[in-house]
Order: sequence, then structure tokens, then C-alpha cells
Amino acid sequence: MSMLQTGNLTLDSSHPVATRSGDTSTFTQVTFPTPFPQGAKVIVVPFVQTFNGSDTPGLRIADVTTTGFKIRINEIHVVGKVTSDGTHTSETVGWIASTV
Repeated sequence: MSMLQTGNLTLDSSHPVATRSGDTSTFTQVTFPTPFPQGAKVIVVPFVQTFNGSDTPGLRIADVTTTGFKIRINEIHVVGKVTSDGTHTSETVGWIASTV
């Protein structure tokens, strides 16, 4: 039987685009309201719920555990093309977490 939790938060980014694998120093920690059972496989699906900035925001998720995850917002970064600087205004971000 799968379990489901939801939530939302306000995110912005004043940092450059995160391009170094494994560097989560600019991510925000999210803690689940109720921890999932120990050993459960958890997936997190985030989505932007507002349209406050004119550039397209991207979301990155890292370090998903039974107790929470890390998330970061920055503007879309395309290698080899004109890119953003990574900064983005405040947006409301929703998320759904479930066991699989």
C-alpha cells in the first residue's frame, strides 16, 4: 500500500545556476509532516504553482529520504545556448511525495 503526502513552500533563488553535480549547498531542506516508514522507497514530484517571473523556472530535487528532501529553484540553464544567470523571483512550489 502506498502512502501519499503533499505540501507547498515559497522558493526564490539569488544564487547562480547550480551546475556542479552533488553540490546541494544552495538547496532548501523540506521535512515531511509525517516520516514515511523506515526503508520505504519515496518519490517526490514538484511543480511551480505561480507565474511571478518572466523567465522559466526549473526545479531540482536531491537527497530524498523517508524524512524529507532538498529542493532548489533556478531559471532554466541550457548548455551551449544563451542562458539565464540562475536567479529567480519568489514562486510557490507544490510537491507530492509517495511511496512506491
